[in-house]
Amino acid sequence: MAEEKTDGSSATAAAGGGAPTVKSIFIYPIKSCKGISVSKAPLSPTGFVWDRHWMVISSKGRGSTQRVEPKLALVQVELPLEAFSFGWQPNNSSYLVVRAPGMAELKVSLTKPGLRSDGVSIWDWSGSALDEGDKAAKWFTDFLGKPSRLVRFNEESETRPTDPKYATGFNVKFPDAFPYLLISEPSLDAVNEQLKDPVSINRFRPNIYVSGCQPFAEDLWKQIKINGLTFQGVMLCPRCKVPTVNQEDGTQGNEPTKTMMKFRSSKVLEVDTTTTQFKGRVYLGQMLVCEDKTNMGKIVSVGDIIEVEKVFPSYADVAV
Repeated sequence: MAEEKTDGSSATAAAGGGAPTVKSIFIYPIKSCKGISVSKAPLSPTGFVWDRHWMVISSKGRGSTQRVEPKLALVQVELPLEAFSFGWQPNNSSYLVVRAPGMAELKVSLTKPGLRSDGVSIWDWSGSALDEGDKAAKWFTDFLGKPSRLVRFNEESETRPTDPKYATGFNVKFPDAFPYLLISEPSLDAVNEQLKDPVSINRFRPNIYVSGCQPFAEDLWKQIKINGLTFQGVMLCPRCKVPTVNQEDGTQGNEPTKTMMKFRSSKVLEVDTTTTQFKGRVYLGQMLVCEDKTNMGKIVSVGDIIEVEKVFPSYADVAV
């Protein structure tokens, strides 16, 4: 794919005429459940610390998401504030706290569980995971109304590589595809201008939410720096059913996807879909990997300036 390198002035132009900054950071400890807004986030080799660290699985071991279990949108999670400090180690009084309407509070110990679930799968990956036990399993089984268990990614024995077609040499835990998703506030604003009922950014579940750029400028960001860390844009994010789930009540509709099809589809954007499985999708956000493999001790904070170093010349050059 073609790319062009920018100098400082053209980088500013590519960003939309000013200095884009990190407006918010979101961590999603349990896949497809509510996120946590944090002021700073430490990096790990697989993404932000604690992001998609856990996942709810079905009786067959398959990962559950809002695509088929929209009620997961109602599950709130809480971690100790100190869990986002480097070098912190959980003790016997450290918990992931889980809450949902009509349910008693669930406390999941952050110390390593002794149980293991084999045959856990998410998309094309399968392996073993650490099992959080029968109490957590009963909680999610009761809430979803079907046999479920809560599992933790087993970092000591498992790896889950990113798709080498887009990024080679990177690993993730339980996100759909890549370690980071970046979306800008002006892009959300542009989407909401077309909608009868505006939606919140939580419909789109970014990790890094950016202000101070032109709408959809992030589509063409090939390489950016945040706090000295180099991120590569590897793929526009093809949106699934999740943005159509109301994150406040767990109901599913057809917006914003129906309206976005008019101006954010692959056909309208004229992206190359000849080698992708995502034909017919709408796109919002850029998925990223961090080139700094030894990023332990590094953080991204709200207010950090984003330096746009390389941009794609056009949508025809962007991976989808």
